Amino acid sequence: MKPKIYHNPRCSKSRQALALIQEHDIDVDVVEYIKSPLSRAELQELLRKLGFGPRDLIRRFEAEFKSAGVSDETSDDELLDLMLAHPKIIQRPVIEVGDHAVVGRPPERALDLLV
Repeated sequence: MKPKIYHNPRCSKSRQALALIQEHDIDVDVVEYIKSPLSRAELQELLRKLGFGPRDLIRRFEAEFKSAGVSDETSDDELLDLMLAHPKIIQRPVIEVGDHAVVGRPPERALDLLV
């Protein structure tokens, strides 16, 4: 299965991870998930592969997250809805290979799965 990188070209860490992958001549599908948002099922599958709950994949400092009024009582389904409505709040980059995935922070983590 061809590896994927869920990439936001406006994010320096995402650009660094993609550059590292390219330096190693690894052929990956680049998914610009802001332009082509994931479906609910795809997001849930990605979380499963990461071994994360929705809270673990959210960028808490983004304005869209801060304005959403998330609390400890916010359900996983509500967090998924928020992530789908505002993909910018999803941690990036995420690298996926087969049944495994990692968040590429630091960018060198991308290579953990690929090399």
